[in-house]
Amino acid sequence: MARTHFRALNRKRRHARVRNHISGTSQRPRLAVYRSLWHIHAQIIDDTVGRTLVAASSIDTALAGQLEGKNKSEVAKVVGELLAQRAVAAGITSIVFDRGGFPYHGRVKALAEGVRSAGLTF
Repeated sequence: MARTHFRALNRKRRHARVRNHISGTSQRPRLAVYRSLWHIHAQIIDDTVGRTLVAASSIDTALAGQLEGKNKSEVAKVVGELLAQRAVAAGITSIVFDRGGFPYHGRVKALAEGVRSAGLTF
C-alpha cells in the first residue's frame, strides 16, 4: 500500500514541476492528460481564464461502439483523434502538451499521436 501511495505522490510532484513551466493561453491552450488503470481522459484548457474548452474520454458516449475489442493504447489513440476533431471544430489548431506527470510512452504517447494525426500541432 505504501508503494502505491509513493508512486502517486511522485507523479503529482512531477506534474507540479511541469506545471511551473507550462501554461495554456488563448492562442495555445494546454492539453492535460489523465490516465487511470482503466480509462484515459484528456481536456484542452485555457489557463488564463481557467476554463476547459474541449474534452474527451474513453468513457465518452460518442465512442461507445468504436472501442470494442481494442487494447488500451488503441483506445487512447481513438480518444486523441476525437479530442482533436472537437478542438479543430472549436477553432484550436496549436496546443501545449501536458502529460500530467505520466511517462511519455504507452497510452500517453498513443493519445498524443492520435491528436497529431487529426490535425493539432504541438
